[in-house]
Amino acid sequence: MSDKFTPGMRDDSKENPVEDMLEGSLNRLGTDYIDIYWIHNASDVERWTPFLAGLVTSGRVKRIGVSNHSLEQVKRVQEILKPTGVQISAVQNHFSLLYRNAMEDGLLDYCKENDIQCFSYMVLEQGALSGKYNSQNLMPADSNRGRTYNPLFPALADLLAELQRLATNYQVTPAQIATAWAIGRGTTPILGVTKVEQVLDAAKASQVTLSADEMVKLEDLALQAGVNTRGGWEGQA
Repeated sequence: MSDKFTPGMRDDSKENPVEDMLEGSLNRLGTDYIDIYWIHNASDVERWTPFLAGLVTSGRVKRIGVSNHSLEQVKRVQEILKPTGVQISAVQNHFSLLYRNAMEDGLLDYCKENDIQCFSYMVLEQGALSGKYNSQNLMPADSNRGRTYNPLFPALADLLAELQRLATNYQVTPAQIATAWAIGRGTTPILGVTKVEQVLDAAKASQVTLSADEMVKLEDLALQAGVNTRGGWEGQA
């Protein structure tokens, strides 16, 4: 079970807004501890990080995680926590074939070297890498994701074709190939599911092991597409 502290939702009238938000979560969830408690964004690392250690030492939080933090911000959180004997054990960032910042800035390597679990979200880029959409079959034009991704599909044609080719070879779906790529790069994908069959489909991705050449080819095609899907909410530059 996990939950999060969101700096933008803090109550500054409280002496310890982080602890206050945690207590609210514990009450709503009917539990006395959270497995992973996240700082949901990198707004003012210096201010919020010191509150985390006490939550762990009290036993109400088992693991500390940070979301949407850059490598330098993760390192700074570690520095602040080090005197307390507490450290980050999880990072949750946007990571996909179209947004590989965690690879490029060294965050993935840092996580591996420091035994930090790296969770990836938006692995399928809101369906753009699912195989369901392309230049001939666009997302709903009046939706936010349609406005974001529909203009990108012409540039993504070669990448989508390769995802489909690999999907055919492995007898899975393009979405499972994109997810297998994220797993192959050492992350734990966070996938939105609402049906049992979606859970089963997602699980199949963990059974696909792409070769090194296949991984690199996907990344090269994504690079050649030249698109940037960084979200405005993200802390990375």
